[in-house]
Amino acid sequence: MLDRLGRRSYIAACIVLAACHGRPAPLVPEPLGSVPPDSVVAWSMGSGPARPMALRFRWKYRDDRRSGGGRGTARVAPPDSVRVDWAATLNIKTGAAVVLGDSLQWADPKEDFPSSVVPAVQLVWIALGVVRPPRASAAVSGSRDSTRALWRYAEDRDTLDFRQGLVAPRTLEAEWRRAGRVMARGRTLLGPGGLPQSVRIDVPERSARFELTFVAVDSAAIFAPALWRSRR
Repeated sequence: MLDRLGRRSYIAACIVLAACHGRPAPLVPEPLGSVPPDSVVAWSMGSGPARPMALRFRWKYRDDRRSGGGRGTARVAPPDSVRVDWAATLNIKTGAAVVLGDSLQWADPKEDFPSSVVPAVQLVWIALGVVRPPRASAAVSGSRDSTRALWRYAEDRDTLDFRQGLVAPRTLEAEWRRAGRVMARGRTLLGPGGLPQSVRIDVPERSARFELTFVAVDSAAIFAPALWRSRR
């Protein structure tokens, strides 16, 4: 179904895809004032898993030429560790990866993630309802009122904008721009306890969309240390 994605995994191809063009309307159009990095941590509290758990999901991918889907599991160990295992329908392709903080630790098959791109990793966390704090080298700006919080991380050529809805239905959105080009945009719908219910990641101009629907939560999951070191 997705032969033209080549050797890259379907999930990696959507999240890490970095060749899109075009200038859609920005997620955060208004100017933002400088804020302490700790503000972002306070604003985002209450979203994402607060304790170790396994989140099972179904995923779909489509663009102008192809579509497909499958299932997967995200094993989250707050505050900074997640392992994702996925499979396409009929197990045509499978893969796994571990993210620690802002970096990819390993992936199997290795070629699925050619490099660890910090903004792309941030979108992985957003899909889980988690906001990672900014790196020390990033300039942080933002604003907050009773209905939403907006903030921005700017570093080198990359800009990450975030928008969090504080009233029902609660949402968490992020947009990654590199040198002014939109690389990807993600939107997560949050449910009870701030856990993710559904996710949509779009790559503009490619008409590419990746969607997750979370179908089960195992809040009693126990993770063996070996889980973080290798796929098997």
